[in-house]
Amino acid sequence: MIHMGEFLLAALSPTPQSQAVLFAVFLLGYVSTLVGNTLIMVTVSSDSHLRTPMYFLLGNLSFLDLCYSTITAPKMLLDFLSERRSISYQACMAQLFFLHFVGAAEMFLLIVMAYDRYVAICKPLHYHSIMNRTLCSWMVAASWAGGFIHSIVQTILTMQLPFCRPNWVDNFFCDVPPVIKLACTDIYMVELLMVSNSGLISTSCFVILVASYTTILVRIRSPEGRRKALSTCASHLTVMTLFFGPCIFIYARPFSIFSVDKLVSVLYNIITPMLNPLIYTLRNKEVKSAMRRLRTKGVTSRGKVTV
Repeated sequence: MIHMGEFLLAALSPTPQSQAVLFAVFLLGYVSTLVGNTLIMVTVSSDSHLRTPMYFLLGNLSFLDLCYSTITAPKMLLDFLSERRSISYQACMAQLFFLHFVGAAEMFLLIVMAYDRYVAICKPLHYHSIMNRTLCSWMVAASWAGGFIHSIVQTILTMQLPFCRPNWVDNFFCDVPPVIKLACTDIYMVELLMVSNSGLISTSCFVILVASYTTILVRIRSPEGRRKALSTCASHLTVMTLFFGPCIFIYARPFSIFSVDKLVSVLYNIITPMLNPLIYTLRNKEVKSAMRRLRTKGVTSRGKVTV
């Protein structure tokens, strides 16, 4: 079996001037992702008013978004400043593994969050007895375990392939579709298995989520209740569309490479983790109040230290 020492990654833009502009834009986006998601995790963990199943799950989502963006963004930012965008074989396989690990875990977590909203809206009197901390912790752990199983299958199938020249990956990070195209063997069966794996997970999770939120709206009879439910679920549906739309486009079709794939990859790797804090919680009144209390507590603590 032949393995290359390194792969060469594609550029998002052909000219140095545009590379510099993109570096500034994506650096700002990555910093926003770090700050927004870290702020949510700190707020949810430190404020007693937010120690509910919904915010526990939102804190976990923020952690996954932070991890997901960090898998690709730092390397991409370094490559904007480099003339030779290379990545070692080991680093490429590691990036591919963690990308699918965290990405699949987030898909499963979004299903858990949909179940949480279903119980909260359709069975409000039993919400706290059903969605207790033990069950939430087990469901989060199951999401991570599902992501690990999915990713290890993808990674093992990829690592078993022999690679030879050319070693140019047609994307700005290592992912299954562009990497397995470099294998110097017939990849039809491997491609079929991977499409069945990633494509089936992406599509089935999306269908389950749409069905669950549709069920929530149908179960509510009163116009006022339906309006409140729609307001609650709207942010979830927005995140679903931004995350699952690109994933289904990339993984639920045969692994033919299109020029638009890099732009679609930017959407779910960089843009969605940055927007999730805004869509989910930063526009939430309870979270805003908790952040104000956290800021006030910090100012008070600094005042006591100064005195």
